[in-house]
Parts: sequence; structure tokens; C-alpha cells
Amino acid sequence: MNSEYHNNFQSVQAAAGEKLGRSVQKSLFDRLEWIKGLHQLCLPNREPLIVHCEDDDTSAWIFLVKNGLGRYSALANWYNFTYRPIFSGDYDEVTKLALLARLAKKLSKYAHSIEITPMPDEDASANLTERAFEQAGWVVFRSKVDDNHILNVKGRTFDQYWGDRPGQLRNTVRRKAKKNLVSVRIEKEFSEDDWNDYNSVYQRSWKPEEGNPEFLRHVAQREALAGCMRLGLAYIDGEPVAAQFWTVENGEALIHKLAHVEHATKSSPGTLLSVAMFQHVIDVDHVDMIDFGTGNDPYKREWMEDVRERYRLELYWPNHPLAWLPILRHYASGLVGGPRSD
Repeated sequence: MNSEYHNNFQSVQAAAGEKLGRSVQKSLFDRLEWIKGLHQLCLPNREPLIVHCEDDDTSAWIFLVKNGLGRYSALANWYNFTYRPIFSGDYDEVTKLALLARLAKKLSKYAHSIEITPMPDEDASANLTERAFEQAGWVVFRSKVDDNHILNVKGRTFDQYWGDRPGQLRNTVRRKAKKNLVSVRIEKEFSEDDWNDYNSVYQRSWKPEEGNPEFLRHVAQREALAGCMRLGLAYIDGEPVAAQFWTVENGEALIHKLAHVEHATKSSPGTLLSVAMFQHVIDVDHVDMIDFGTGNDPYKREWMEDVRERYRLELYWPNHPLAWLPILRHYASGLVGGPRSD
């Protein structure tokens, strides 16, 4: 079983080949192109720490960035729906656990403190990572940090899904659609004009300033080339007033960004655009699930039916003196409850 350390993406690409590419990694957030772009455009001043381990044809990867002396965190930010160790090859849970434990042991040479978030657990990622680091000797604290709202389509048509929505939402759409003020379109191909309209809406919306528009633009371009982008735009009298950026792949639709301009709120362009987007991905793309990302915005409950939790793992290497105080603070707070006992 071999393990390697990397501090640049050139060596990662050479070692990974296609193992971290679209053909192998089904999740957008597990691909090297996503991680590399995120580092280059959003976290350029944060030194990367990348460790991978191989056993025959199976490999595991962890991508981190440096926060300070011996302190690291996940190479992720608010654009990520999830973050987790990445695997490729023919593996089962036992193999994954062994590979991760090996990675965790190697990381103790570089780090005394690691924070990983937002971790899913519907695929046992959080649980497996927790167990592996504990097996390697780390002290692990786990806490819930967010919720992920999703819709399991369950074979329904859009009309069947729409019939299950709250009456107030359906009435709003019926009334606003009758006025015929808002026109919508959904684009699969990237164009500068469309992206400028998207940016125009976002800049005039209630949303905070976009963290890194160039990163999102690169994602949109790349996903459009792969046939996965869905860019929804709504207009009133030719003015862009609502915009949504989704991606669709492997039976899942991800809602990355949505916004509308305040002065058009009375016409509900954002809601009407959402109807068009949901109808398209359900009836045209035939997705099995729609993922609204993280956050507990009240409007998400009108559109979604299920909630999954997202977690933070705080990992401390107990043989390093700088880890002792935060470990003691966690125990003393009583808020997290300490490491696993099973």
C-alpha cells in the first residue's frame, strides 16, 4: 500500500490520470477540475496539502489547504454542496476504511488540527472518515453544521409533483402567469450575452456580492461543454430580472445559484423561472433528484420534500502539544460530546 504527498496540482494530475475525472467521479465536487479551479480562483493564497494512498487499483485522496502552522481545512468553500475523501477503483467499505486510516496516519506528519466540512453522511462519508481517523489515533469531534434540502422525484411527472406543492405557491404562480409579463428561457449552451444577463441580475439582487464570479463562470463554461449546464433567465420588457444556474448529470440536478432583482418582485419572476426549471429537469432531463444545496431558506421547503444533514469533523492529533488545548476545550464545552464511544 503506497501513500504520497503533493503540494501542487501538476503532480496530482500526473498521479491521478483519469481517476479524478468526469468519467470516474460521478459527483461534480469530487473532480480534480472542480478542486483545482476552486484553489486557483478562490483560494490562491492557501498552500495545498494533498495526500493520496493506493492499494492495487484502489486509491483514496484528501485535498486540504493550510490555515496556519500545522492547521489545515478542507479545500472547499461555499460553492461546495459536499466535501469528502475521494475514492476510485474497485473498493468496499473495508478497503475504504483501510485506505483512509493510512491517509490519516500520514497526515499526522504535517498537521495537528484539521477541519472538514460540509460532509454528507447519506453515503456514510462522515461516519467512515470519523472511524478512519480515530483508528489512526486522531481525536475526532463531529457536529452538525447545515441542512441540505432535496427533492426525490420518485418517477413523478412535473404535473404530479406540482399538484403536491403548497396551495399558496400554486395560486401565486397561476395569478402571475396569467398576466403574461414574464418571459423565460433555459439555455444549455454557454454564451457571453447570457452570462452577462445572469451577472446583471445577481449584481442587482438581494444576494451578497458573489464570492468569485470568475470561478462560477469557468464552471458554467465547462459544464456547458459537457452538456450539463442549465441556465435559466427571466425577462420583463427585455430586461433580465431573474436568473438561475443549475447543472444536470447522472440523474441529479444541482441548483447552484438563483437571484432576482428587487423592483420586479411583484411579478414573481424568480418563482415563475423556478417552475420552468423544475418542469424542464423533471419532464425533459428526467432526473431522479433535485438538490437545493445547503442552507435553510424558508422558500426551499415549498419546493423540496426531504432534508439531509451536513457535518463538520474537527480532527486533532493528540501527540502534538498544540492540539491539547482545543481538545480540552471541546471536552469542557460539553456541546459536541467528545469522540465516538463505539
